Amino acid sequence: MTDGQFTNIQMIGPKAGGAPEQVVLLLHGYGSNGADLLGLAPYWADALPNAAFIGPDAPFVCEMSAMGYQWFSLREIMAGAPLADGLRRAGADEVAPVLNALIDDISERFNLPSNRLALVGFSQGTMMALHVALRRPEPLAGVLGFSGMLIDPPSLAAEMTAKPPVLLVHGDADPVVPYASLARAESALRAAGVAVDSLTCPRMGHSIDDAGLEAGTRFLQHCLSSAG
Repeated sequence: MTDGQFTNIQMIGPKAGGAPEQVVLLLHGYGSNGADLLGLAPYWADALPNAAFIGPDAPFVCEMSAMGYQWFSLREIMAGAPLADGLRRAGADEVAPVLNALIDDISERFNLPSNRLALVGFSQGTMMALHVALRRPEPLAGVLGFSGMLIDPPSLAAEMTAKPPVLLVHGDADPVVPYASLARAESALRAAGVAVDSLTCPRMGHSIDDAGLEAGTRFLQHCLSSAG
């Protein structure tokens, strides 16, 4: 695999057959892979029978495990670097053009406007989904983020070019990405004029539970069906 490129992209659906009328692009977390998050597709396929679910491996081999992938490095952050926010921003900025190109390629391949494509992220994938979607030239259908955070909130209002609806889901017992990240992200998004909702999952760690899946189903149905 060549770092900095998508070389493994898997797709499921549409369940109804034929060409996709919507696309759900799933962005996995640090050290995972596209197939892992693509496992959510069966939970949503009945509700979105005309949607294709696409799960790419992130563009970089994970520095902590050659079996997984990463959107950007966390080595210095996990080592306690004092400039964690800046490191996340630099990493997200580096890979954002690659993710934007993938979104553009998917839209062109299936002849779909931006508002027929939704992003779903988990953890680091949520960070990338928010970072990219809010800075695209045209709004996507929506962003569903599990167990993540908003990178560089102070810059958002000045840099934002699109306002897709957002649903953030987080467990209040998350030991990896602090639960407080939910409130910070929600506050910054709302202040910037983004339509954002959130769901707290009691006693849940760094994971996705049934309540989150059900909320995600309703959100994806609404934002994709609302596309003109």
